[in-house]
Amino acid sequence: MKIELRDPRLDAAIARFEAWWATLSQRERVLLTVLGVLLAGAVLVYGVVKPLQAARAEAQADIRTYETLSARIRAAGTLQPPSPGQRRTGSPAEIVQAAAQAQALSVAVEPAGNGVRAVVAEGEYAKVINWLADVNRSSGLAVTSARIVKRPTVGMVEAQISFAP
Repeated sequence: MKIELRDPRLDAAIARFEAWWATLSQRERVLLTVLGVLLAGAVLVYGVVKPLQAARAEAQADIRTYETLSARIRAAGTLQPPSPGQRRTGSPAEIVQAAAQAQALSVAVEPAGNGVRAVVAEGEYAKVINWLADVNRSSGLAVTSARIVKRPTVGMVEAQISFAP
């Protein structure tokens, strides 16, 4: 048993096309065929190939970005935990300064409201991050605002950090 699903409207459209095609001269048929091939080629290039190339280029750019971030994270090293029970005491400026000295960072500290504002003119990124973690772990101070900017030298940053109890 064979079931055929044919639409009479489609058959009528095909018959009209064949009748129209038969009225064309050989030259017109060749021109329309070439035009159809060119049109199909343009649709293929601009509708399929170009979007695929753009998506591939975007994916490669994303891969490069994530590889760069991964390399930077590996280069930053690990955070160094303080020895257990070590708590810094003193004024917020003394605590921030002592933690910076532990990381061999040069820091300018000035009072700001009920906390302090520290400026690192130039320091290694890993040391700045370890310094922030050390201040947070070894005292009651918390970072309230931070601005870390990449310097021209690889791995170096400048930072403006505000701490408050």
